[in-house]
Amino acid sequence: MLKPEVDDGQATLADPQFRADVLAGLERRPRAIPARWFYDRRGSELFEAITGLPEYYPTRTETAILERACPEVAAITGDGRAVVEFGSGSSTKTPILLRALAPSAYVPIDISGEFLRHSTRALAAAFPDLLVLPFEADFMRPLALPRTIAGAAKLGFFPGSTIGNMTPLAAVDLLRAMRTSLGEGAQLLIGMDRIKDAATLVAAYDDAAGVTAAFNLNLLERINRELAGTVPVEAFRHRAVWNDDRARIEMHLEATRDVAFTVAGRAFAMAAGETIHTENSHKYGPREARILLRAGGWTPIAEWSDEADRFALILAEAQAERPAP
Repeated sequence: MLKPEVDDGQATLADPQFRADVLAGLERRPRAIPARWFYDRRGSELFEAITGLPEYYPTRTETAILERACPEVAAITGDGRAVVEFGSGSSTKTPILLRALAPSAYVPIDISGEFLRHSTRALAAAFPDLLVLPFEADFMRPLALPRTIAGAAKLGFFPGSTIGNMTPLAAVDLLRAMRTSLGEGAQLLIGMDRIKDAATLVAAYDDAAGVTAAFNLNLLERINRELAGTVPVEAFRHRAVWNDDRARIEMHLEATRDVAFTVAGRAFAMAAGETIHTENSHKYGPREARILLRAGGWTPIAEWSDEADRFALILAEAQAERPAP
């Protein structure tokens, strides 16, 4: 039996786009909610915990690549660029880059304002002479960056293989938005995860300690808290599967029994075994990564990887468009 609908007025303070995406995602078939809504304060904290897990190789692998590659990155980009980090989170990898580059300014961009302000304070304390301009925004669309850096050469920083969370079409749109935001002549340092064996990939997204499960389930907690939801969180479980055809890990929330609930006054029902698709993590081979960047308006100019080629760091440039051929 469906629970009675609740007053939609309880959800009026929620982000209207969050409300729209959740309602639309629960109504569609198959059900899916954009992964960017994982990152409230609790979600951001859980993700930072994930990056330290033994199964989660991307963070430590990329960090090691950054430590080795950053002197060469600095030699290519030159001093004085404004570093613009898209989806900065806790900015744990950023100091490696900032120490090597001697930038004119640092602009961290994140959708989670509270988490952004907290992490920025720590970074500003570590670099007291650096101009730090935190920017709370959704970087999925072109942005008008702070006028303070309008005349500076820019280096975009997009680590963590976050580009893999998007479908190829959305990834190309994002890369084009980044190009528009940063301008012609800008450079972009981006992390991309490589394709590897399925067992390693699934373990990275379904850890033994259950932290990734808590991260996934927190989305339902957020829906209940911010959208006056009555979702029975205990009736859902985390699932991570490798989709070989699409070269991606998929995360789902699976109903373990028939459930009925309301969100923002709207009634929903799900059968046991039905899922809400919450995240993709696409993996790219070397050729596919370069094609993706070029489709987004970026020309790869340098690349670094670890010895096992599990992860890649690519430096690309927004070069002037050239007429065909």
